[in-house]
Amino acid sequence: MLREFTCIMCPQGCEISVDIEKDTIVGVSGNRCPKGKEYVTQEIVNPMRNIASSVLVTGGELPLASVRLTRPIPKNRIFDVMAEIRKVCLTAPVQAGDVVISDVLGLGSDVILTKTVE
Repeated sequence: MLREFTCIMCPQGCEISVDIEKDTIVGVSGNRCPKGKEYVTQEIVNPMRNIASSVLVTGGELPLASVRLTRPIPKNRIFDVMAEIRKVCLTAPVQAGDVVISDVLGLGSDVILTKTVE
């Protein structure tokens, strides 16, 4: 089976073709740097994603504060992590950089604030 990817690892945006047989990568072509092969291998073997969202804040100048993960998580766990983020309601003031959820769902990534709300 042939799968096509557009690499996002550098500004070149290579169109990469990956030949897969029985869950094994047998060929990669189209990448102009080693990062492209690493990217498509990661996407096929264990796709990871980062999340940016927001949490409720009571008693502050804004009703929401933006959050993000400190490192990517497995793609298949996005909805689980978002369910945890939706449970959060903070009381102002909150500071950018504060950890909102430590090691969310044991995935090795923290949810941190990216917006200060006084």
